[in-house]
Amino acid sequence: MANLIYSAITSLDGYVADEEGNFDWAEPDQEVHSFVNDLERPVGTYLYGRRMYEVMRAWETVDTDQSAVAEDFAEIWRAADKIVYSRTLETVSSARTRIERDFDPEAVRQLKASAGRDLTVGGPDLAAQAIKAGLVDELDLFVTPIVVGGGKRALPDNVRVELELLDERRFGNGVVHLHYRTRGDSRSIGP
Repeated sequence: MANLIYSAITSLDGYVADEEGNFDWAEPDQEVHSFVNDLERPVGTYLYGRRMYEVMRAWETVDTDQSAVAEDFAEIWRAADKIVYSRTLETVSSARTRIERDFDPEAVRQLKASAGRDLTVGGPDLAAQAIKAGLVDELDLFVTPIVVGGGKRALPDNVRVELELLDERRFGNGVVHLHYRTRGDSRSIGP
C-alpha cells in the first residue's frame, strides 16, 4: 500500500500564507529545493485543491533557463499524475491531470491501496480533509524562520493526531525539515 504524505512549507507560527495570502517568504533556496526534489522523486500522484493546483501548474511550462534544481523538480512534477479537487475548475492545463468534484475519503483509500508509488496531498484545506479522515500517513513540514502573525494555517484546527518523529534536518538558511509518521487514528476535537 502506498503512503499519503502531506508536505508543506510553513512559518514558525504555523502558516503557509500570511493574512494577505502572500507566501513569497516560503520560496526554498537551492539546498532546500534539492532536498524537496529527493522527497518528491518517488511520488506517483499529487492530490491538489484548486488553489494549490493553480500555483503548481506553472511547473508544466517552466522556463528551461531555470536552475538545474528547478528543472529537475519540473521533470518530477510533469512525470506524476495529478488529481485536482474542485467544484469550480472547468478544465486543467497540465498533462496527466484530472478533476474530481468532491473529495471522497473512500476513493482515496482505494487509490492508496492500488497505487504502486506514494501520493502527496497539497494545499492546507485538502490536507485538512485528508488528515481528519485519517488518510495521511506521513507529514513533511519545512519550518521557515519567520513569524507571519496569521493567515492560512498549515494544519487543521479541531483534530488530534499523534505523530512519531522519523527524521529532522536543519538547512543553512535556518529552515528545519521535520518528518513525521502518524500513529493511530485522527479524531476531531472541539466544535
